This record gives sequence, structure tokens and C-alpha cells, in this order.
Amino acid sequence: MVYTTTKAKPLMEAALTARAQRQDMIAGNIANIDTPFYKARDIDFESALIKKTKQMYAQSDVKELKMAQTDSKHMSAYQSLDSSKSTIYLRDGHMARNDGNTVDLDIETTELSKNSIMFNALTAALKKNGQIFRSVLDASAKV
Repeated sequence: MVYTTTKAKPLMEAALTARAQRQDMIAGNIANIDTPFYKARDIDFESALIKKTKQMYAQSDVKELKMAQTDSKHMSAYQSLDSSKSTIYLRDGHMARNDGNTVDLDIETTELSKNSIMFNALTAALKKNGQIFRSVLDASAKV
């Protein structure tokens, strides 16, 4: 049985998916620590989650002027990148070693730990959310 408890549940599930992707990205950085010219990568998913939250709760701070299309034969407006997806970027500001590699093991293990804590917190929140919903259903069944 699938429980849909709140509007925030899909957001938490998306955050879990993004955290799993980030875990893979950091593990890839660590795996390539000895690869010459490898640039450390990371994922910026916080901005995508903020946009998704605003979309879910019908908030908007979009300052984009929509282009009018007066004829169906006209070209459509340029569509920017999909803001619902995470953005992968190269980490700047890290000193490259002599071989051009920018992976710093201390930074990677710190980011891995932070990501793991956030993943566990999201998992706990989803479990708690489901338990509350189940207890309400169980209590209403006893009446």
C-alpha cells in the first residue's frame, strides 16, 4: 500500500534521488584522485529543489517576460535549460596539482560525510511522515 501524506513527500523523494546522485559524483571524484587532469565535479541541486518547492506551492518569483507568438509559423521562443534537473559543475577554487588534477581527498570525504548525513535525515523524515499517516489511519479504523 502506498501512502501519500503531504505535498512535500515528492519533494523529499526528489531530494533523496539528488543526494544519491551526489554520492555517486563524490565517489567518482575520489576514484579519479590519481587521474591526470581530472577536474572535481559536484552537483547543484539545491536551486532545483527551491524552484520545485515554489512550483508545488504556487509561489513565483520568475522575472521572465514571455515572448508573444502571433503566428503558428513563427519560431518558438528559446527554451532555457530544464530547471528541474540538477546542474553538474566543476569545482573552482581548488589548487590543481602538478598533474592538473583538482580532487582534494579532505574536501571529498567531508562532502561525502555531509551528504550522507543529509540522506539519512531525509530518510528518517520520510519514515516519520509515513508513521504519522499510518497511525491516523489505524486510529480511525478503531472507531
